[in-house]
Amino acid sequence: MTDDGKTRIRFAEEADAAVIARIHMTSRSATMPYLPPQKRGHEQVTRWVQDVLLKLCRTWVAVRDAEIIGYAALDGDMLEHLYLRPDVRRQGVGTLLLDEVRRHSPDGVSLHVFQQNTDARAFYESHGFTVLDTNDGDRNMENLPDMTLRWTPNSVQ
Repeated sequence: MTDDGKTRIRFAEEADAAVIARIHMTSRSATMPYLPPQKRGHEQVTRWVQDVLLKLCRTWVAVRDAEIIGYAALDGDMLEHLYLRPDVRRQGVGTLLLDEVRRHSPDGVSLHVFQQNTDARAFYESHGFTVLDTNDGDRNMENLPDMTLRWTPNSVQ
């Protein structure tokens, strides 16, 4: 069964947890090589997806040809995660996920991004996010300098 290569967005289900975990792990290691080595294995990350992510966040997956290729998780108006399979970056998938998140958070969306993650910063800034603050890393478990970005509808750039 194919859906002719089109990407669609749907709510994540518990059955998606192992694939979401794999995308989370491979995307982080491929796009953020400066992060400390992953201490948790796939099984542990899958359990975190099932027990924490899917219970606390509204989570969507991007699906192409019946395969999950990315996901986004929103907690209130905080975008906690947006990760893609490394091989589908720069194909509009992140934008589709971000558009879905923004539809479900009409008053605006905030997120944290590592200062070193220049690709992610450029992506969010190109979608109208602006920097609210910067931090030395004491608020994330990696202890790396980060920043808070915010998108507000109808904000003038």
